[in-house]
Order: sequence, then structure tokens, then C-alpha cells
Amino acid sequence: MSTETSVPHPRVSGVEGQPMDASDAALYATLLTEAPAGLAFFDRELRCRRANDALAALLGVPVSDLQQRQPGEVLPEALATAFESALRKVIDENRPLSDLDLVVPAGEPAAAEHDGTSAQAGSPISPGDAADLATALEERILACSWLPAKGADGKHLGVVLTALDVTERRRAEEVIRRKEQRYRSLVEASAQVVWVAAPGGGVIDDAPEWRAITGQAPDDYAVGGWLAVVHPEDRPRIEAAWRECVEENRVFETNYRIRTKSGTYRHFDVRAVPIWQGDAVIEWVGANTDVTGQREAEEMRGRLTEQLSAAALRTARLQQATSMLAEALTVSQVVQVITEVGRSAIGADYSAVALLDDDKLRLSIVAPSQPGADGESSPASRDAIKVSDQTVMSVAVRESRPFLAEHPDSLRLQLGQGEKDLFAQHTEERAWVGLPLLAAGAPIGALRFSFTRPREITEEERVFLEALAGQCALAVERALLFEREHKTAEELQRSLLPSDLPQLPGMVLAARYNPATRHVQVGGDWYDVFRLPDRRLAVAVGDVMGKGVLAAAGMGRVRNALRALALNDPRPAAVLAGLDRLFSATEDEEQFTTVAYVVIDPETGHGEFSNAGHPPPLLISPDTPARVSSLEPGTPLGWPSQRQQTSFSIETGNTVVFYSDGLVENRRRGVDAGLEELVAVAADAPPEVVGDPERLVDFLVDRMLAGYEQVDDVTVLALHVPPKPA
Repeated sequence: MSTETSVPHPRVSGVEGQPMDASDAALYATLLTEAPAGLAFFDRELRCRRANDALAALLGVPVSDLQQRQPGEVLPEALATAFESALRKVIDENRPLSDLDLVVPAGEPAAAEHDGTSAQAGSPISPGDAADLATALEERILACSWLPAKGADGKHLGVVLTALDVTERRRAEEVIRRKEQRYRSLVEASAQVVWVAAPGGGVIDDAPEWRAITGQAPDDYAVGGWLAVVHPEDRPRIEAAWRECVEENRVFETNYRIRTKSGTYRHFDVRAVPIWQGDAVIEWVGANTDVTGQREAEEMRGRLTEQLSAAALRTARLQQATSMLAEALTVSQVVQVITEVGRSAIGADYSAVALLDDDKLRLSIVAPSQPGADGESSPASRDAIKVSDQTVMSVAVRESRPFLAEHPDSLRLQLGQGEKDLFAQHTEERAWVGLPLLAAGAPIGALRFSFTRPREITEEERVFLEALAGQCALAVERALLFEREHKTAEELQRSLLPSDLPQLPGMVLAARYNPATRHVQVGGDWYDVFRLPDRRLAVAVGDVMGKGVLAAAGMGRVRNALRALALNDPRPAAVLAGLDRLFSATEDEEQFTTVAYVVIDPETGHGEFSNAGHPPPLLISPDTPARVSSLEPGTPLGWPSQRQQTSFSIETGNTVVFYSDGLVENRRRGVDAGLEELVAVAADAPPEVVGDPERLVDFLVDRMLAGYEQVDDVTVLALHVPPKPA
């Protein structure tokens, strides 16, 4: 290594500026040549005045290249910038800068060209320098400390750098950090709760996830840990097994029930393993898995397997309930089925179903569907019970188990009193059954049966009732989901229908939309009326096959596409041809959609009409018999067709009615018969009804649906040109 003597090393020239003695010189020389840490001295102009072999090896630069140069002259740009920034900070602030990691990039870092010779001295690179450069080809991490250097007179001479290669340590720390992250992510992503115990089995580490389940306070968990909330019936067995495993240092694997913060008990499987360090166990790591749903299903399956052979009749009743529940679409209909099956199967005199409200604090009684005069179901009435009350259903929900009281004394013994005022009208009740409705192991409501005489519920009847409650819970969940979907679809459908119709001086419009209510589903019926830029009126009535959200969404797409096409080229044939192309490109091949579309001048009543498979319009005139249009209806959207349009006219005093097939077709009446009946009904309309579109659409809907079950949506749109004033 080349050394220079013109600049003394600060703090090394002896006490009070005196020359170094032999020991100081030996120390100085050893540090520069043998020290494992990198050392260097930089003057206030940031030039490296001294550097040892270790630093040169760490930077992958010969010592001769470092001497008398600034970092920017010999080091890569990013590394040089970091060096100079640290040097300036120490010089400006005159205080040390420690624990700063710098990265020496992989590859040849020196700014000068290295072609096998020293860039400064012109002599060959030594074998040691060559080895240092080879090492520098890998990225290194240096832990650097920068110290302000002062002379004997206290003058600030520059900065002393010490650098240690911490590459392997940092890489090891990164490996450990990533392993910890993976472990933490695995624990958080799993359904398990992980806990840690001391070698002797006591608590040493908090388990927030476990405390969130059990509701334990930190102090409670620190004292008793997970054993403190084990079911009293399970605790002696578990404590003994845990103590034995800890003493013998073997895997602990078992199951037990634990009390949750709500006061109910849930089943958990647990497995804990000892963690060894050498020949000693340093801690235990355990994982608990909630298997309540699986255990309840297994227990239910076992009871059913044991009892079904002796309960053939109840099995048939249960199958009947399953079949009936499959057709029950609303919660009220589900309650009606459960009421009928439960009463007939066990002879109950009264029954009730209650569902938990969103806050899980109240149970709302759901009344069964009651047929009205029109054949439809009346809405369910709801009364509330607090879950905290002492009632048959509240106890069944709180404890997630059947509640049985075979006589009034048993009821008072269990509840401390009789039922609340909600069932006070049934004063003759003498026996009670309450069953929780469970979904995924969590209560969503309760089922209640009562008898007017003391009644013992046999094991076979109990199994049947629990199975019935399980079917009821599934059906209620499905019905709630269906009702939410229906509400969404209905809101979507109504949002896409016009909120009001245009008010025109020479034409009066009226519309009715009657959704089918038997199956509580919305369909794809729609209508639209809007002004075109040339002041003409665009009128459309359509029907998308299907029910629910998909049909309503399909209706919205067709309606919006029609508007866009009409504003570009309003000709009916052009609009339907455009819908054909769009429909073929975006809709399902099995989708069936019809549209009737007319463009009309409201001042003259003249326009053009095109039909894509929709029922023909009804024409009503005060001078001639009512009739349906004889124009070719065309094919539904997306079917190969050359769209045609024909002239269309509404004379003064006449009315044109567009409608969906739900008006003329149902299970007992075909389309042809329905069209004939529609013409006959229109012919019977009094003159004052024909002249008033609002009354006319109501008249047609009421008469056409009278005596029939409505199974499809009905849409009616009437255009009337009133007689001109005399």
C-alpha cells in the first residue's frame, strides 16, 4: 500500500503535537494495514488523505485510487453522493454521524478505467488488490460512522470514517424478518388462534385474538390464560392432560368447549407443540381452531342416524317440509310452511317464528302469510322481544340450544316467571318448545311451539324438531337473500322507467306498470317516451325474458342503447337494426327480447313504426270497432332479420295502446285468445273511458286480469289524440 508523510494523521502525532513514539506508530501502521474495519481520513475539502486496505477492499477500489481524491472522482455516483452528504454534514455540524448504512453496488465501482494497472501509479495491481476487486463485484452493505477529527490545537481538520462490512448480518436479518412476516401473515390469514406458553405451561405472551373471542381482560388472561375459560365439565380433563404433556414435553392435542364473551360455549380443537433449544424446551406454541359448526353438524348427523329408523313418519313430514320450503320465497311463506308442518307433526296448538334484528338485541315475530280476498298474501306483522328477556325464544337464542318446558312449573323454574305479554293471549298454554335457528353455527332467530296441555317431548320428536329448525333456518336465509335481491331489482327497474310522461298540447299519454307479485320477482318489462331533437316523440315498449336482477339489468341496457341509437338516427328500422347488432355482440344467445318502437309527430299524429317480435298495438276509435294492428310483428332482437318500418298515424279522437304479453297471456289463456279478449274488452269501454287515457289503461288492466292469476309483469302505454275544440 502506498502511504504519504506530508500530512500528519490527526490525533496520532503524539500528545500536544509531539512526534509519535514507537507504540503509536505501530498502532497507526497496524490499523492501516491489518484492521478488519475500513478506516479513512477526509480533509475539509472532502479529499481522502488516508485510507486503509480494509476500506479499499470493501469499496473495491485500490488504495492508490482513493488517496488525494474526492469520493465523486472514484466512486459510483450514488455511493459518492452518500459519502459527500455524510462528510458535509459532519463538517458543517461538527458532530459524529453514526449507524449509517451505505450500499456498495455490484460490479466495477471505480470512476477510473481499470485495465489491470493502477490508475494513479501506473504499476500493476497487486494480488491482494485483485482479490479485493473481485470481492467488490458483489453488492456490499457497510455500516459507517463519521467522526469529526481535530488537531492538538482543537482545530477541525476533517472527518474520520470507520466502516464495517455488515452484508451477511443484514441479509440474515432480512431473512429473519421475511420469515416473521410470512409466519405472521399465515397466522392472520388462517382461522386459527395462536398462543404461547412458558416451558412450565404458564402464560408468557398475550394472545389478543383469543381474548377477543373470550372477552378476557389482559389481567385475566395473564393469570389463567386459555384454561380459565374452558367449560367446567371439560376443565379437569384438560388441566390434567396439559400438565402431563408439559411434564413429558410431548405434543398436546385435544378438544374442549370454551366460553365466549357472549356467554355461549363453542367447540375448539387445540394442538400445542414444545419448542426446543438444544436439549431444553424454551416455550410452547399452540393453535386453537373453532370447530363448532363441524361438531354441531356431526352431532346432528349422529342423532339423525340413530333416530330416523324409528321416525319414518316424521322423516316423511320433514321431506314434505323441505319440498314446501323450496317453493317458499318470502320469510312469511317460510313461516307459514313451518307452522303447518310443525303443528301437524307434533300436534302443537300454537307456533311462532322470530328473527334477530341487525343489532342482535331483539327478536321480531314474523307472522305467517294469510291469503287475502285477492288471493295475495298480507304483509307480515312484527312484534319485538328482547334477547335479554326471560322468554322461551330468547333463551333458545342466547344459549343456542332447544328449550323444553313440559308443564307450567318447569317453565317457571327455568324462566323464573311466565312468558312476557307478547303471548299473554294464549293463557291456556301448558307446555312449550323453543328452538334456535342456526346458520353457520350462529343464531339468526328462534322457532316456538306450545301446547294447551302438559306435554313431554320424546327424543324422536326433539330430533325431528331440531331438523325442522335447521330446514327453517336455511329457508329463512334463502328468503332474506331473495327479498333483498328482489328489492334491488325492483328499485333498479323502477329507476329505469320514466318518472313522468311528456305533457303535450295535442296528445295525451298514460302508462301503467304492474309487477307480478306471486313470486315476488321483477321482470324485464319497460317503456320509454322521450323527445327527439326535431321535436318528434319517440315511444318504445319492450320485454326482456327472465326475472330478477339480470332481467332488470338487461332491460336497462336495451333501453339505454335504444335512446342512444334514436338520438343518432331516429328512424325505427335503423334503431332496431342497431339494437340487433348490439344484442348479437353483447347478450346471451338464449336471451329473448322484444321491442315495439314508434316515432311520431305529436302535432300531426303521423310517424313511422317498427316491431321486433312485440305484441301488436291496440287501435281504438270512437267511429270503428277496436282492433289490433295486422302489421307483421317481426322477429325478436338479435334474430336474423331485415328490419322494416311502416307508416303510423293516430287520427283525432283515436287511441293507440302498447302493452306487454303479461296483459294477454297467462297459464290459462293463450296469446291468440288473449288478443281476442283484449279487443272485446276495449269494445266494451264506455266513451268517457276511451277519451281518458288514465282511466283507459286502468280499465284494460283490471278487466284483462280479472279472474286470472298474474304470473308476469304487465306494462300498458296509451297515446290519445283528443278531438279538437269546436
